[in-house]
Formats: sequence, C-alpha cells, structure tokens
Amino acid sequence: MPALKKTAMAVTSAALLSAFVVNPASAVAKDASDDEPKPPAGMSRIGGEQLGLSGTQVNLGPGAPVLPKDLTGRSWMVADAESGEVLASHNPHWRLPPASTLKMLFADTVMPAPALQPKTRKYTVKDEDLADMGEGSSLVGVKEDLSYTVHDLWLGVFLRSGNDAVHVLAAMYGGVPKTVQDMQTHAEELQALDTTVVSPDGYDSPEQVSSAYDLTLFARSGLQNADFREYCSTAEAEFPGEQKKGKKRESFGIQNTNRLLTGADGVTPYKGIAGVKNGYTTHAGNTFTGVAERNGKVLLVTVMNPSSNETHAVYNEAASLLDWGFSAGGKVTPVGELVPPKSAETGNATGKGAEADGSAAAKDKHSPAKTTKAAAAGGSGGVGIALGIVGGVLVLLAGAAFLVNRRWPLPDLVRRRPRP
Repeated sequence: MPALKKTAMAVTSAALLSAFVVNPASAVAKDASDDEPKPPAGMSRIGGEQLGLSGTQVNLGPGAPVLPKDLTGRSWMVADAESGEVLASHNPHWRLPPASTLKMLFADTVMPAPALQPKTRKYTVKDEDLADMGEGSSLVGVKEDLSYTVHDLWLGVFLRSGNDAVHVLAAMYGGVPKTVQDMQTHAEELQALDTTVVSPDGYDSPEQVSSAYDLTLFARSGLQNADFREYCSTAEAEFPGEQKKGKKRESFGIQNTNRLLTGADGVTPYKGIAGVKNGYTTHAGNTFTGVAERNGKVLLVTVMNPSSNETHAVYNEAASLLDWGFSAGGKVTPVGELVPPKSAETGNATGKGAEADGSAAAKDKHSPAKTTKAAAAGGSGGVGIALGIVGGVLVLLAGAAFLVNRRWPLPDLVRRRPRP
C-alpha cells in the first residue's frame, strides 16, 4: 500500500505540474487588492471557454516567453489581427466603462454612411448640434455657425477625441438617438455582446459598458476601412479655426492623444504602432486599444483601467503586451478567437462594418495605392508603419473577405503582399 500511495501521489503531482505549465494563469499577473472590484463569476464565453474564465489565461508552449509582470489592468487581451487568435487574456469579457475607446464603434458604424460622403462635404454647425454634451467633455474646438468638412470632423474625433466633432457627425448622420441605436445594432452584428451603448462619444453613463474583447472587435472591423486607418494613424494635423471677416480662415495644430503614436508627455513611441484609440474618464480610468506591425505580423492589444499609480500605465502595459505577443508568435496555443460578424457566418456580409452599400469609402478602402497616398497626404506626422498596414495584410483581409468570398476573414484567406 505505501508504494501504491507514493505512485498515486507522483501521478497527481505530475498532472498538476502539467496543468500549470499549460495555463499558468495566476503566476503572471498582479492580483487585485481586496478593496478593488472583482470580475463577475460568470462572464461571456464568446470566442472560447477560456475567455470566460476570470484571471489571466495563457497557454505557453516550449520556448514561449512568460507574460510581463505587474500587469494591473482590470481587463486586457492581445490578439493576432489577421487570424483572430487570442494569444493571452485577462478578464476579457468583464463589462467595464469604455470611455472614448467607444468612438471606434461610432466610427465603424457611421463612417460609411452616404450622409457622410464624400469626405470633402462641408457642413455648417448649428447650436443644437453641440447641445447635450457631457460636462467636461474632451473638445477639438468645433464652433457653431462655422463650416467643417467631414474630413476635418473625423480628424477631430480621432486626434483630439472631440465629443463636439462626434455630436456634429451624429447630427449629420441622423441625430444622436439614431446613432446610438445603430451603434448598438452594429455591436450586436459584430457579436460584441458585452457592449451597451448610451452615448456615441463614450461619455460616462451608469449603463454604458463594453469589454476588452468587444473593443478589439471594433478595432479589427474598423481597420478594414481605409479612412478609419488613415485617421487613427494620423499623429498631427491642422484644424479649422475662427473665420475673421475679410480674412482667410485661420487654422491651428492638433496632435493625437495616443501617446504610443506621438511620443508625447515622455512616453516612448512604440515601434510599429499605427493607432487605434485611447480614452479616459473618472469612472472608466484609462482605456486603450492599439494595433502594431512587426516583420509582417499585426497584433491588436486592449487594456482597460490599470490600477498602477505609474504615469501612463495604460500605454506601458499595452506596449509590454505587444512586445510579448511579437515574441510569443508560434510558441503559444491560443486561448480563444475573435469571432466573425453574424452576417459573415451566414455568408451575407451586409453589416455596416462590411460596407456593402457600394459607397465611395467602401470602394476606396480596397485599394492599397489610393489608401497609401491618402495616408501620406493626411499629415500623419511620419507614422510610416501605417502605410505598411494600409498596403498589406489588413486591406487584404477586407478585399479578400468581402469582395471575393463575401465572408469574414479567416486564416486560410490570409495571403501576404509585398509592402509598398
């Protein structure tokens, strides 16, 4: 009996050790303190069973690097933008306030609309267009009774996270209530079911929530649109200012609030970064979704509400997760996947993200040459890596999936193109 008992104990120990090596969840992340909110016991399983588990999920293979230490985000994930494989996650379906990262869903929903085409269309702002913005909203400086092009307004949305620009575009689209309703419908089409939309700009509301998983879906869908890619990768631009009688209209410079893109406020610019969107409110804390490319691999990362007191923790943690993701490629077993839209599963990609209405934006977004030229002329502030993504894998995902197969991009549809 003693020998049998020793054997049983050895087998049990080996099994436990094996499970730890495959999924060392608790060993790689900083545990939340007792006074911090805890993730709900039951979270969505969309994208895979592991994505519904609380805590850090990663399946390390031989030679795989360990995850960065001291990750403090309440929720985060890193995924392959092409294949949709989720390489690692931490409470990715925890429903949290998204702040201005929700503007990615706003843009992906309304940008293709005929009412906002072409980009050169001018619109004179009315007083009511700027009504009902939340107190303390981030603003780019849109003024009533002055005219702006759609292009100007999108620069205001992506660079300065301007809620004023969002509300004017929403008015052009058909009004805030219609915009909110269509954003919710589009989120459901993308299977972003953790998201409840209350305002188009991400301003705090008790009911308004999203998740790291959903924000990553919004970014992946939006990045298939050439205009979306251009705006989110633009570091600096000129924005129309006041119009003095008898004089040429003034303009002023604006800079993207994505510090991994610009290197502002002492943050080191991330090599290969090309967007997407950051956000902050008192209730949401700092949120960030980014896309980066290195050596032909494109990764998406989302971090929500780090508890670290370190300055710019959201950017530092996002950068460290991207570094890990590029090093871990081919050495980890995915913990889940980014699901396709509902319509793509049925072979009928007619959602707004597919831009199947034949609009000018939809036509142009599949042309690498046109897109590269547009991004280069758009005042991107030297963010050359965006051109690689524009002319490469992400535009191929859109073209191959929606124009040829009418299906959402899957791994077998991904083919490399030479960079321009």
